[in-house]
Amino acid sequence: MNQPESQNKNKKRQLIQPRTLKGFRDYLPESMIPREQLIETAKSVYRSYGFSPIDTPTLEYLEILTGKGSDETDRQLYRFQDHGGRDVGMRFDLTVPLARFAAQHINTLGTPFKRYHIAPVWRGENTQRGRYREFMQCDFDTIGTTSVASDIETGLVMHDLLRAIGFERFTIRVNNRQVLNGLLEKLNLSEVSTPVLRSLDKLGKIGVEKTVQEMMTAAGTTEQQAREVLQLSELNGSNQEVLEQLKPIISGSDTGEEGVHRLEQILSGLIAGGADPERINVDVSIARGLDYYTGAIFETFLDDLPEIGSVCSGGRYDNLAELYTKQHLPGIGASLGLDRLLAAMEELELIEKVRTPADILMTFFDKSQLHKYLEIANAVRSAGFATEMFPDSKKLGQQLKYADQRGFTLALIAGEDELANNACQLKDLRTGESTTHSLENDCAELVHAIDNALG
Repeated sequence: MNQPESQNKNKKRQLIQPRTLKGFRDYLPESMIPREQLIETAKSVYRSYGFSPIDTPTLEYLEILTGKGSDETDRQLYRFQDHGGRDVGMRFDLTVPLARFAAQHINTLGTPFKRYHIAPVWRGENTQRGRYREFMQCDFDTIGTTSVASDIETGLVMHDLLRAIGFERFTIRVNNRQVLNGLLEKLNLSEVSTPVLRSLDKLGKIGVEKTVQEMMTAAGTTEQQAREVLQLSELNGSNQEVLEQLKPIISGSDTGEEGVHRLEQILSGLIAGGADPERINVDVSIARGLDYYTGAIFETFLDDLPEIGSVCSGGRYDNLAELYTKQHLPGIGASLGLDRLLAAMEELELIEKVRTPADILMTFFDKSQLHKYLEIANAVRSAGFATEMFPDSKKLGQQLKYADQRGFTLALIAGEDELANNACQLKDLRTGESTTHSLENDCAELVHAIDNALG
């Protein structure tokens, strides 16, 4: 027999345990503020080169996504049937959706088309330091040209992006898939190029011997063939010296020779475009595991934390859109690994711990003077300084404790005496020093003092 409705209402509600899924995370203000700052920096750099923003849906038809990255990304794909019974998947990167987007809209957009796209992607992979199952990518790409100028510009954007973020010690590793493909042609391994290159891409993680074994197992190479591929990792010296050592290795392969020539053009172009030659490193052993790369490839490592992996990577993919259109749409681009870079910045203690985007706290004492406090805060905010007003008239000590916890730089203090004299104290929370300023002429004197204090 059912209990009376009144008794059901009185039953204690069972609380749901608040928790996040493995591989996912919440972002508190102290994490989200530097994250947004990094995104704004990326947007600024991309726009400075003429890249325009786009967006695409989180969900795509499953056939759009599968088989375009690698077997690994196919396994990691979040897939399901929607309410209409359609097979759909959540995007695992922003490049494959771009290929679909370009095939669908390029006649309207025209070529070359330069875009940036900053959005979350999802991969059901094992979590590790700085890597989650939901993460943000910050991509930029150029569609519709095979020009080496676009290859060069991609490297320049990566260089300027790391510098704009605040890094000086980083290395951009450059290679060309044509070099690798040329060597595979000479070794009669073209038919198994995909598993060979995926194995080569793991060299830095698992070492030479395990990479040899993986090539033999996954691609069916002989030990001699595997070791001849890995000779690329043994080349050393200056960039020009590496290229000179490379030429006899790929000699006789038109594909490989074109790859070396293209690398030479990229190197000289990067220097001409303002990149620091000390930050550019030809590394002909990097492969980039995704199947769609066809030409130049880039990986960026932090000199002070190389073990965290590449923080900005990409390359040329001249055939990606061929699955969606007969129109030839070559492209090149790269992606900033936002979450991985933030993890590195936190480890290197490069992120200031703040919980507010505002520099200034407007304290609040006298409830009867609420409008005056609002006027002061508005005048300072109108002058271009982010200002938060404390909502309750509490003791100064409590309000300053709040300011310290949130990481404010300055506090505005206007008690009974200050307001009687139409003035306001400006307290520098970094030094503890206070000065008093007139509120005449829309707080002009106070605003000037704030400007000086914030530099």
